[in-house]
Amino acid sequence: MSRITRRAALAGLLATPALASGLRAQGADWRPNQPLRLIVPAAPGGTADISARLLAPFLQSHFGQNCVVDNRSGAGGVIGTAEAVRAAPDGLTMLLGNIGPQAIGLSLYRSLPYGKDALLPVAGTVRGPNVLVVRKGIPAQTVAELVAYLKANPGKLSFGSPGVGQSPHLTGVWFNQATKTEAIHVPFRGAGPAMMELVAGNIDYMWDNLTSGIQQVRDGSVRALAVSSAERNPQLPDVPAARETLPELGQFDVNTWFGVFLPATTPRPIAQSINSAMKTWQETDDVKARWRQMGGTSLHGTLAEFAAFVAAEGEKWGRVIRQEGLQMDLS
Repeated sequence: MSRITRRAALAGLLATPALASGLRAQGADWRPNQPLRLIVPAAPGGTADISARLLAPFLQSHFGQNCVVDNRSGAGGVIGTAEAVRAAPDGLTMLLGNIGPQAIGLSLYRSLPYGKDALLPVAGTVRGPNVLVVRKGIPAQTVAELVAYLKANPGKLSFGSPGVGQSPHLTGVWFNQATKTEAIHVPFRGAGPAMMELVAGNIDYMWDNLTSGIQQVRDGSVRALAVSSAERNPQLPDVPAARETLPELGQFDVNTWFGVFLPATTPRPIAQSINSAMKTWQETDDVKARWRQMGGTSLHGTLAEFAAFVAAEGEKWGRVIRQEGLQMDLS
């Protein structure tokens, strides 16, 4: 009997189109052969949406397939995330996730339709602080003055957020707890709608992602009092870090972040191909300039590095939430 060589066996397999296609899909040079969908678990106008709409045209050009941004907001990002988790693990459906549903929400909600290992972290897009902004009618010009105003009007002021469980919401909760103040939380279906209501004077203040709120700060629609990061942001050098302003905020340090995820069982070569494409995207002058303009910085790395980053964020917020005794039900 003649010996069947490895090359001959492989040739036989490749003679079957379906098997050949499957093998190519597992290779490091994976490329989609159908349109791509990028789910954003928030309303249009926020940083997740901005990131997606910057990334989608590049992926479309890079892979030669149409890439559609699909906004699926609600339940603090859980609705969009759950849809991505249920998607086929073929690389055609991606999630533009963020710190809310991919870190905070894992500990915040009593029950979720998915577990912490239901998604595969692929690559980050941008990270940056939140910024504390107030409507024009609020008399406070500093964080200390806002805290004094809140204490003089307990439970009377309202603060907005892009949704329960999102980073701006939990930043606001932490701020109120640290300063021993009370305010009414008003959640919206995204940062864009929340900012519109703040500019209109229908809510009093909010912690917004600097990347989405910086334009309203620059044009004077709202007044910025502080950023949530440990250091000042170079895009707003005259706005202090919150921890500079009051002793009780000495440990205050929050950065929000965004990135691409795939269903957990997606083959690693597919994830690697998308990660590599995003690295090229991050290195373009247009994207670098956009992040600077928005007050953010690039968040990229290898698959392992981004996965480690996401895991660390989940643990950090888990500790904060448990310490504060925060638990919520999905609405």
